[in-house]
Amino acid sequence: MPYKEKKIEKYYYSIGEVADMLGVNTSLIRFWEKNFDIINPHKNKKGNRYFTKKDIENLKLIYHLVKEQGMTLDGARKKLAAQKEDLAENFNLVESLTKIREMLVEIRDMLD
Repeated sequence: MPYKEKKIEKYYYSIGEVADMLGVNTSLIRFWEKNFDIINPHKNKKGNRYFTKKDIENLKLIYHLVKEQGMTLDGARKKLAAQKEDLAENFNLVESLTKIREMLVEIRDMLD
C-alpha cells in the first residue's frame, strides 16, 4: 500500500490567501469586512488579518450574493440576517454540484 501524506489543514489564512481563493482583491475583502458583521478575522499586534474557515465560508456566501446574483450590499446584508442557514445550505449544495460537474467533465475529457 503506497504511503499517502496527510493533507495539512490550516486554522488561519492570510488575507492574500483568501483573496486568491475567491479571485478578488484584498481591498474588496477589507471592504466587505467593514460592511458585514459576520466577518471577524483575528488580528495580530501588527494588524494583519487571519481568517478562519468560518470567515471564508461567510466571504464565499457574500461573494455569491453580491458578485454572482448581483445583489446590493444592503440587500445581501438583509438576506444574510433573515435566511443565513438556508443560504449557506443552498450555497454548499451548489458548490458540491459544481465540483461534481467539473470532475465528470474531466473524466469525459480523459475518455476522448
